Amino acid sequence: MAPYRNARYWLNDFRSGGRANTKDEVFNQCHSRLRNIIERAFGVLKARFPILKRMSSYSFDTRRRIVLACFALHNFLRKTSISDELFSQYDDEEVQLENSIQNQTPSTDNSFRASEQLFMQGLREQIANQLFSNT
Repeated sequence: MAPYRNARYWLNDFRSGGRANTKDEVFNQCHSRLRNIIERAFGVLKARFPILKRMSSYSFDTRRRIVLACFALHNFLRKTSISDELFSQYDDEEVQLENSIQNQTPSTDNSFRASEQLFMQGLREQIANQLFSNT
């Protein structure tokens, strides 16, 4: 699901420019926060399981299975370990991580069919309305 265009998106934009004012900005701020969390989680996984950094030689199905296996092993380690050095290391890297992906444009994948795009736009609109009504 893509963020809204022509509205602030990056977390630094909200830090320097104040709170989100419109429905689109509220959605984009939440989207950006979630993206940041997901990027950090994958950063931890790639640090723990270097195979994830070089997966292009595997088929899609094999890559999917490797990722699932790494998540399962990672979750097991998190549940059985009192402290997790990798997560501790990545906890304070929100700004650094965001700066490393700042120049990337949020994905607007055109490979979806028109009906799928319309569905996702409607879903994004519903989520945005709900988020905005809760602010």
